[in-house]
Amino acid sequence: METRFLSSNPLKRSHSNGERLNSSKLRYFPVSQGKKTFTLRPKSMLSVDGAVKIEADGGVAKGSNYDAIVIGSGIGGLVAATQLAVKGAKVLVLEKYVIPGGSSGYYQRDGYTFDVGSSVMFGFSDKGNLNLITQALAAVGRKMEVLPDPTTVHFHLPNNLSVQVHKEYNEFIEELTSKFPHEKEGILKFYGECWKIFNSLNSLQLKSLEEPIYLFGQFFQKPLECLTLAYYLPQNAGDVARKYMKDPQLLSFLDAECFIVSTVNALRTPMINAGMVLCDRHFGGINYPVGGVGGIAESLAEGLIDQGSEILYRANVTNIILDQGKAVGVRLSDGREFFARTIISNATRWDTFGKLLKGEKLPKEEENFQKVYVKAPSFLSIHMGVKADVLPPDTDCHHFVLEDDWKRLEEPYGSIFLSIPTVLDSSLAPEGRHILHIFTTSSLEDWEGLPPKDYEAKKELIAEEIIGRLEKKLFPGLKSSIVFKEVGTPKTHRRFLARDMGTYGPMPREIPKGLLGMPFNTTGIDGLYCVGDSCFPGQGVIAVAFSGVMCAHRVAADIGLEKKSPILDSALLRLLGWLRTLA
Repeated sequence: METRFLSSNPLKRSHSNGERLNSSKLRYFPVSQGKKTFTLRPKSMLSVDGAVKIEADGGVAKGSNYDAIVIGSGIGGLVAATQLAVKGAKVLVLEKYVIPGGSSGYYQRDGYTFDVGSSVMFGFSDKGNLNLITQALAAVGRKMEVLPDPTTVHFHLPNNLSVQVHKEYNEFIEELTSKFPHEKEGILKFYGECWKIFNSLNSLQLKSLEEPIYLFGQFFQKPLECLTLAYYLPQNAGDVARKYMKDPQLLSFLDAECFIVSTVNALRTPMINAGMVLCDRHFGGINYPVGGVGGIAESLAEGLIDQGSEILYRANVTNIILDQGKAVGVRLSDGREFFARTIISNATRWDTFGKLLKGEKLPKEEENFQKVYVKAPSFLSIHMGVKADVLPPDTDCHHFVLEDDWKRLEEPYGSIFLSIPTVLDSSLAPEGRHILHIFTTSSLEDWEGLPPKDYEAKKELIAEEIIGRLEKKLFPGLKSSIVFKEVGTPKTHRRFLARDMGTYGPMPREIPKGLLGMPFNTTGIDGLYCVGDSCFPGQGVIAVAFSGVMCAHRVAADIGLEKKSPILDSALLRLLGWLRTLA
């Protein structure tokens, strides 16, 4: 793989001017918006619990008209925006915060660069068709230096079950079958089915499943692969696993595998999602971007501007404007309005239809979606800087910890996901320090109604318990090694990421029929599209990137930048709508 870092993080530019405030270095840097340039000057560093304000001169003209307006600059929104821009569309991205990325953003404090969300980057390899992040960057002339992760995750599970998911598939299978020798045949058959799905997806040119010309073209070129995916579309990983495996502990391990993918167990994880992720980690591997995950969004944003489109920060969209039932524009909290031929919402579907379209009748398909899916829980997150010598030299980057009881897997604070990105990229922390980023599921209801003092005390109490569990299980002396700590709750995620209840996507109310119930990008409102983790195929970086690619293709067809057949469109959308009712 070529090792060049063609995009730069403006907060890290050595030539930028800076000053210090509250021990955080503030920098000034130029940001282009179309043909205009203005300067961002943070008045307080971007932190989990601290707002960032900017001063800007220039910006996007109120009267401008666009082919598409994208609400939010998460990975799904940015992929959709950049894919449209390279097709010739004029796109405006509106971001509530002051940097792009959403849950794939970053913040800097005391010499540390913290990823806001997960550090496990799928879709970032140099081969195949599912390296969607690599492809999205390449489309706008960007390529980032990456560091391969030899172990996707190290599981620490009940009954002292320890499993390392090695990048090399044969090594992983050898380790797993050594723990469950009596289930070797079943293990090979289950993961073999995952590979059928992955290989089918990986052989296709991925575009919108709502666009019939593309869909029929792919079917005629790759009929076996398309039929394979259609076969698995209504199936769940847990059902497939139970055809081949009987050992309760092995099935529980697969629940943990799927929980990382979808925040639910294997019986509620679509088999297509499982196959895509559980094999991509061995095919292309997990590759971490030098400088941190936030560089991905920044690179896409820079590439978008290079294509002649625009991104406006501190632009809080409060309403989607309808004209005779068609989405035609957006209104910001400061009263500004922008208009476009199409509107793409990177907000969750709950935020899109419950807040941005407040007062409008909920389309029937959205009612059906909310009957089948509920909001997945949010997270308590702990960002820490620790003395490096507390970690053994061979420490893996990612860990999943569930110590005593399999039943606690999906309970709040039951399981712990830990990222240590400095194992791969030491530049993210001061010399002699490591970053620990800890996640555990938590609900917003658990944090509402507390006075500020009680809220802070509860954060510290739960964080202390979680850190204590990691100290006991993995790293003796961890608490005494902490030199920096910041705790975020679901309220933090809701505030800074503008996600209803702080959720990270949908999860089925009951055991679903695979992906049948997941909505695609089109909506019941003409001119309005959705993108991100509450659209097909769901949560995760590779999934939301897929969603962005599909959305861009469907929108491009609708505005005349791709071939379109209105008759086939209507028939296919009716068929997809009927299929969703089967869920």
